Amino acid sequence: MGIKSALAKPLAALVVMRINKWKNNPLAAQEKVFAKLLKKGKDTAFGQDHSFSAIRTYEDFKKNVPVRDYEGLKPYIERVVKGERDVLWPGKPKYLAKTSGTTSGTKYIPISDDSMPEHVRGAQNAMFCYIHETGKAEFLDGRIIFLQGSPVMEHKNGIAFGRLSGIVANHVPAYLQRNRLPSFATNSIEDWEEKVEAIVAETINEDMRLISGIPPWVQMYFDRLSAHADGKKIKDIFKNFSLFVYGGVNFEPYRARLEESIGKSIPSIETYPASEGFIAFQDSQTEKGLLLILNSGIFYEFIPSEEYFNENPTRISLKDVELDRNYALIMNTNAGLWGYSIGDTVKFVSKDPYRIIVTGRIKHYISAFGEHVIGEEVESAILSVAKDENLEITEFTVAPQVNPQEGSLPYHEWYVEFAKPPDDLKAFSAKVDKSLQALNSYYFDLVEGKVLQPLIMHALQKDAFREYMKSQGKLGGQNKVPRLSNDRIIADELHRMLNDKE
Repeated sequence: MGIKSALAKPLAALVVMRINKWKNNPLAAQEKVFAKLLKKGKDTAFGQDHSFSAIRTYEDFKKNVPVRDYEGLKPYIERVVKGERDVLWPGKPKYLAKTSGTTSGTKYIPISDDSMPEHVRGAQNAMFCYIHETGKAEFLDGRIIFLQGSPVMEHKNGIAFGRLSGIVANHVPAYLQRNRLPSFATNSIEDWEEKVEAIVAETINEDMRLISGIPPWVQMYFDRLSAHADGKKIKDIFKNFSLFVYGGVNFEPYRARLEESIGKSIPSIETYPASEGFIAFQDSQTEKGLLLILNSGIFYEFIPSEEYFNENPTRISLKDVELDRNYALIMNTNAGLWGYSIGDTVKFVSKDPYRIIVTGRIKHYISAFGEHVIGEEVESAILSVAKDENLEITEFTVAPQVNPQEGSLPYHEWYVEFAKPPDDLKAFSAKVDKSLQALNSYYFDLVEGKVLQPLIMHALQKDAFREYMKSQGKLGGQNKVPRLSNDRIIADELHRMLNDKE
């Protein structure tokens, strides 16, 4: 055992003890955050516009501060981008995280001096909880890699701009910096394919023990490693690889293929980072869900997802949430986001402590006929059947086909890239359709009532989704393929690619 792993165990015990203080007093922790946010935000332009000084209770807050998405908050953010001080949070933000928006173009999410440490602390705490629970810390004695965006920052109006993963790369704790790869020069390469090749060259002969990143891009890294090592499994390239850390997407669609590439099952830690804040992390290898972080400068609100688009939806704080109900997540943060709809949906699987699973995106659904099928349902439908059939799914997306060929009923159209395809695609499709009907009663009624025909599935060629993401300038980094859409923007492009290959 090395010095770092030996020292990590007592430190992990101390960190877990601190976590337990707020974990065991969750509502008090949120009330404390709420009061601090209001106190610090009252003299900002936003605080004055929304009468923060008159707010005494959460009910007052809801009356004064409406729920907004990025577009709704954009007039304030534009003032921040131009360099104006004290707009959403005192002073100027330390960073503006650049993210890709579907309707807003590039979005700029503020990260303040107050919020920046929480982005790093959330990831550290996930790691320390794992060490404390399992007693395993030897991964700290070898090399660690974070597959992430470029750490190079732009500067304008006294603010640094960059991708979240690149921003966080500039704040990796000193005790991990010497272990960490890739080098700054390699990490700064913008072209993802060129970057992966450079990362492979730097790491293939190293003692890699912890690997972190979004699963589809980690898979790309593994594929390139294997190709450079005459087809070896990752476990034979990195003999001490013992921990995989991921976030941003559901791991299950990627698990089978990643473990096939590795050559064995690897312990993993799931995290829930976002530009808006580090929201939750997996604190246990035995309990379901992610521990919602309640003391990190974020006051959470929730709207039942089925009410989200109503004129006056129900809006609640943590104390009123129910188990197994889908909620749109609303955030108030110590970077100056107020009543901010992040766009994600979550479900509580425990209230003691408060643990969540991420179920999808509030705008990623199909309801062309009133069925309101969500991401959690399509993932569950295809993965359960694939598991029974011993098939591997690389990636997939779903869209409605509302204008089918004359004389036929409309349907849901699935585009699936298989690592291990079915012998009979139609039979597989029928089973997935039945699974989806069992999960969504509205969809069942529409198929049963002959309003929709059963789904139609297309098997895409290898690397189809990588080619699509590359064509959109979204290869690598934090970019993800939407599981489903209520329009055909992605589907039509994939269909064109499918026809081009035929």
